[in-house]
Amino acid sequence: MRNKFIISTAAIAALALAGCKGKTEAETSKPVDTPKSEASASADLCTDMGPQTPRDITFKGGKNMTKFPMAPNYRKLNLCNIHTHTNAEHKGPGFSTFVNNTDSGGYACNDTDTLTDAQLTDPSGGKGAYKGVKPGDTIEVHWVHTSCDITPGPTLGACLADGCDDPLLRVETQVFLVVNDPDNAYDFTELAYGGTQRNGFHQAKKIPNDTGKPVVFRGSTTGPSYTQSVCSPMKVTWSVRPQCARVDISSLHKWAAEGNVFNETKSHGVRQLVTAPELISPIR
Repeated sequence: MRNKFIISTAAIAALALAGCKGKTEAETSKPVDTPKSEASASADLCTDMGPQTPRDITFKGGKNMTKFPMAPNYRKLNLCNIHTHTNAEHKGPGFSTFVNNTDSGGYACNDTDTLTDAQLTDPSGGKGAYKGVKPGDTIEVHWVHTSCDITPGPTLGACLADGCDDPLLRVETQVFLVVNDPDNAYDFTELAYGGTQRNGFHQAKKIPNDTGKPVVFRGSTTGPSYTQSVCSPMKVTWSVRPQCARVDISSLHKWAAEGNVFNETKSHGVRQLVTAPELISPIR
């Protein structure tokens, strides 16, 4: 049964896209050293919405009991979009180092300070095709899947279709530490989309399966346009892997330089952690 948060496909698309847009440098607040919590201002919480994302995946509690159908395994859905955020939007066992509370903040992989000078060297000299990320950065990759009959494409609008008014959405999530290490780190082009179909569904070439059992929960879309007082109306099943992996910087630049169906050429900003129990769902 559909819940009260159903809105038109066009409106959903507009709101979803807004969550991926960053703010200008002038609108970005000055970095601070402690996580921002809005939980104390309960009167400002958008409690009329469903559960929100991102969250600390080690915290199983939550008071937002809004129900919607959990999306099936991503292998039974169509991949519709791939994009990245710098740093991690979620907080997890392998990425719990707080950066700051700006649109460029979020969380970093815990082993960032173990990188060598060679691993921190950008072969492109900072002129690579994929902007907003460099060796030593953490990125959170979102493989977005939908129950709509679509073709993968740019922005979250590609996940929606006329006549598919209430899609089941699922985001497979992996946090990476970006390094200059082509021999030992993931090649991002091998994790992307290359026209692959399996059992009739559009699928990524590969999604990491060696970084722990994913934590699955109900949430929303993310991105810096949303806060604890301005919430996303989208209903999303999240699957977040708990440990960091490493990805080679040159492969990100290659993915952008060679062109991809998502028109992704830069890493996006983050939505700050949702901490108010009223805005997050319990994890079963």
